[in-house]
Amino acid sequence: MMNPRYCTLALSLLLLGGCASRSTLPEQNLHIPEQWQTYSQPSSVLVSHWWQRFQDPQLEQWVEKVLASNNDLALATLTLKQARLQAGLAVSDTHPDLSANLAASRSQSLEGGDSSANYQAKLGVSYELDLWGKLAAAEDAAMWTALATQEEREATAQSLVATTAQLYWQIGYLNQRVALSSHDIQDAQETLALSESQYRHGSVSKIHVLEARRTLAGLEATHRNYLQQRSEAVNAFSLLFDQPPQDLAAQIPALPESALPEIAAGVPADVLARRPDVKQALLELKSALATKDYSDNSYFPALTLTGALGGSSTELRKLLSDPLGTLGADLTLPFLNWNEMQLNRDIADVKYQAAIIAYRQTLYAAFADVENALSAKENYHFQAEKLQSQYDNAAEVARIYRSQYQYGAIDIATLLDAQENERSAKASVLENRYNQLVNLATLYQSLGGADLIKE
Repeated sequence: MMNPRYCTLALSLLLLGGCASRSTLPEQNLHIPEQWQTYSQPSSVLVSHWWQRFQDPQLEQWVEKVLASNNDLALATLTLKQARLQAGLAVSDTHPDLSANLAASRSQSLEGGDSSANYQAKLGVSYELDLWGKLAAAEDAAMWTALATQEEREATAQSLVATTAQLYWQIGYLNQRVALSSHDIQDAQETLALSESQYRHGSVSKIHVLEARRTLAGLEATHRNYLQQRSEAVNAFSLLFDQPPQDLAAQIPALPESALPEIAAGVPADVLARRPDVKQALLELKSALATKDYSDNSYFPALTLTGALGGSSTELRKLLSDPLGTLGADLTLPFLNWNEMQLNRDIADVKYQAAIIAYRQTLYAAFADVENALSAKENYHFQAEKLQSQYDNAAEVARIYRSQYQYGAIDIATLLDAQENERSAKASVLENRYNQLVNLATLYQSLGGADLIKE
């Protein structure tokens, strides 16, 4: 029969087990900027699938493709699967372990005679009573870790969408720079031809021809540089879709000209809770707290109940007549390894404190991301009107100077300067458009959104 002392001890531990509890996450004393504390128009910011707001069907197709084929996302999915399997192992620790054994043997004496056979079967059950919540804490830690890994995958997906949009616009921008550069080269060739004609007729000096050639050579070198930049952007874009580099430039001719989406002023602090990095940091904090609970509860003894139902050809009858004799209780006293347990507890506490700091830092970084993006948005919007006015004036000046140069009213240096100012102003307008698009993508990404990856 089971030793009465074990029965008494087991009952006492079961009663004490009701005292075990899981720690709750303490409230974090965070300083929220005043402009984040109120908000009146949530529908204008709380946007999921933000790229659809640009009303660009081609961009939407590229985003759908990258979410279906990207290697980084596939690796993140495998990492998530592994974390979920680890969580499953932690859950299994709270369930009984079963074991079975079947054996058979035959013996015969050396002198000969009849042989004898012996058969043995055994079914074993081992179950650790979670009296102190230690196993539950381990299960919680594994669960929070798996959920944090899921947010890490979501962050990968969000980043991929932003990268896809940025490279898509970068290729369109560089296509326009290449086209603009080709047009500039054509203008420079015409200016050179005009200078050479005037030089042959003796109306200008050779310095005019040399200046025109210098300008043309510089434009051709710059054009080559734009071609290289576009090639690198196209290659990077191709790799997003798990395919070798290929020429995709022709599929993205230019930056979209549709109106840019608007974002109303005022952002609530809780909107950042949708960001996967913020959610991941919070889940990792909860996992660290559960791990700390596990380390704290490891000081208490572990009680494992074991049961075995076995039988042999010689003892089966006896075991069946005394089934309680197969039951026992093993009491493990982990606090005998005091130094190791104390170190593990201190390590868990340090990791928990570090997780608190990491969470606060992640949240404050999220505030900074949004503030920077909003500030840049205002800056680019202000610049857009001024740069367009600058280009319009520069283009008109270049047109007038070209007409005057044809009649010998000005020298070539004045014309070349005017043409360079026009090119620079046009490039600034184009670059501002590209910057506004990328800035909006950055802003939407910094605000977070609904999960992109569905189970």
